[in-house]
Amino acid sequence: MALLTPAEDPPATPGTRTAHGPRVLLSAREDQLDSTLALRRVAAHLGGLRRTGWSELEPPPVAALVCDDAAATERLLDLGVPVVHLESGPCGPHAAGAPPGRALGRVHRPGWLPSCGPPARGTRPTGVLAPRRTGRSRKRSGTLLLLSLWCVPDADAAAFASGALRDLAAAAVRRTGSCTVVADTGLELLRSALREQPAVRVLRAAEADPDALHADAAVFLASPVLGALALAQARRAPLALLPPLGAAQRDLADRLAEVLPLPSADDPADPALWGPSAAAGAGPWHLLDPALDDLRGAQRVARTLRQLALAPL
Repeated sequence: MALLTPAEDPPATPGTRTAHGPRVLLSAREDQLDSTLALRRVAAHLGGLRRTGWSELEPPPVAALVCDDAAATERLLDLGVPVVHLESGPCGPHAAGAPPGRALGRVHRPGWLPSCGPPARGTRPTGVLAPRRTGRSRKRSGTLLLLSLWCVPDADAAAFASGALRDLAAAAVRRTGSCTVVADTGLELLRSALREQPAVRVLRAAEADPDALHADAAVFLASPVLGALALAQARRAPLALLPPLGAAQRDLADRLAEVLPLPSADDPADPALWGPSAAAGAGPWHLLDPALDDLRGAQRVARTLRQLALAPL
């Protein structure tokens, strides 16, 4: 169980409302990009609540938000803590099951994305979990490469790191001046593969702020994951998808292709990835029916957690 405090949220100081509000625990799977992104975006809407990690020296929190970690949810429920359990919504072999008993289940699932079936009993789809801040820097530069290796076979991850990733990072530096790779796991593998490219930064997703990095980046390349799609859609920003790695990414990429023609970042020599249109265009988000999703999923989850904190079950 790991506490993740969003970098965009300032630390509480004595005398502020946040410092004295009800104490809630926030936890996510730090090895799963969608999990950390989901928690960060919900946490940005929790003003008035004091966020904390688990401590044996303190009484249990009044409520908790747990993303994807069923074991953590079960432990908290056993302690009598009401929990909002948020799943990131993959299909196939990693599909979210029913939420642990007595938890309030939510699943991150955009309203416009073709469904792989009805939500598990006891869960509600959230819609898109968008970042709180949707503005971008006017003087954007460099490339943000958002990579998920969660549940990707080791051989596939190693082949991608030493091949496509190395070529894309080199092209990004050459074309846009810099490249920042943000990944959920496999950091040693990635740093080893990119060790001969000192202009490339490799950051751990749980310790970075991908949403803020995206605001300053000119080019956005990302694994097919819900958090990356939400980020680009909310900001009406261009996005090129990395080759899908693992069953969950392949499933999402296939369903996405049914409704949205996003370009693929599979050819570093393709000028369309790096040209002015990639940096200044808005992407194909206008093709989506706005009535299918209002981008307020994070606010809805935060409201549910606040209700638990102020009036526990």
